[in-house]
Amino acid sequence: MEPTGTPDDDSAAYRPDGQAVDFLARLTRLLLSCSGEGTHLIEQTVGRAGDAFGHPTTLLMVPEGAVLSVRPPAPAPTTVTVTVRAVPEVFRLDRVVALKDLVRAIDDGRCPLPRARAELARIEELPAPYGPWWKLAGITLFALGFAPLMQPTWWEIGATAVLGLWSAALAVAADRLPRLALLLPLLAAFTVAVLTLEIFARTPVHGGPVLIMLPALFFFVPGDYLSAAAAELSAGLMTTGAIRLVYAVFLLVQLYVGVLLGVAVTGSSTRRLFDVAAAADLPRWALFCGWIIFTVGTVLAFAIPYRLAPLLLLLVYVTVGVQSLVTKAAGEVAGTFAAAVVLAALANLLSRRPSMPPRPVLLLPGFFTLTVGSLGMRGLTTLAGGHVIAGFTDLLKLVSIVTAIALGLVAGAVLSTPRRQLARH
Repeated sequence: MEPTGTPDDDSAAYRPDGQAVDFLARLTRLLLSCSGEGTHLIEQTVGRAGDAFGHPTTLLMVPEGAVLSVRPPAPAPTTVTVTVRAVPEVFRLDRVVALKDLVRAIDDGRCPLPRARAELARIEELPAPYGPWWKLAGITLFALGFAPLMQPTWWEIGATAVLGLWSAALAVAADRLPRLALLLPLLAAFTVAVLTLEIFARTPVHGGPVLIMLPALFFFVPGDYLSAAAAELSAGLMTTGAIRLVYAVFLLVQLYVGVLLGVAVTGSSTRRLFDVAAAADLPRWALFCGWIIFTVGTVLAFAIPYRLAPLLLLLVYVTVGVQSLVTKAAGEVAGTFAAAVVLAALANLLSRRPSMPPRPVLLLPGFFTLTVGSLGMRGLTTLAGGHVIAGFTDLLKLVSIVTAIALGLVAGAVLSTPRRQLARH
């Protein structure tokens, strides 16, 4: 980590403080590792911290890395440049919540650099708030809450309980087995497809195999990455948006190939990959309670502090309510766009309050209710089954809804951001 400049600039007065550079690099790395929902807030957050310590910063971002440039307090030509790398995820949102408190304390001048470094080290070493058994339960509940959206039937609930538990076991095991983590989407899709075709979808009476598989695979479906990519592209972040889009498509294709391998191993015909729903037999109260189960599962699966569950549930119901009402009046794309605008605006406004969690945490559960990635999965598998019209219809809806969500999130953020802050950006 050598400064750039001329030999005459080697005095300490012209060099950025080494402790400040170290802190800003570690802060960037931690933010990047939690940036599965997008990188657009990282530059702003790191810049505020750098300004507070008298070290202006600039960032050049890609989804899995950043080039951080730190200048000294006084005008001087010497700049320290650091390359930071981290794999973007969304699985430890407790760290995102803790980081907001740290950055706010730095902004307010209540946290000098030595204390900030110690607090950042504490956040980096935070143990997961819930143990592996709780995460197992969380991913299972996450799938169960999503199941009625696919088919409002008791058979779908029962099948998802088994398949979701299996997917959750794979995800928890992957936390301890790095080699398994590399193949996790493919292996999850393959095994869920085999179990579905051999046990839960032997007759069309219970609906299409694709609809039975999807809730158990929803944890692995990259709907958040797809929409984050579209949002970054629409906000002008071309590099991060394009790379994230390619990565999301790659994950989606892994799931698709896993399902096809499951079809091949069971000796089934791809013609069985249809997504016609069975006759509904769930009461309305079960559909209403499904969102509670879904939110609890999201809290446990993504390590969100449990005290935030009531607020997140409220945002889920608001998102679902807006989407349902506008969809009835103007269609699915309009309903999704309106729901995204309302969700983004509420998350933006609430996150400004010191006692509230940061925007990505407020967005996540409501965002998942818009069910983007599942359309891509349905489209690919239905297309592979020879149902060309239905498959292309799902894929076309995927493009339309991803765009609607992305534009809605950007519009909601713009509408709820003060003009003076927009002018700075």
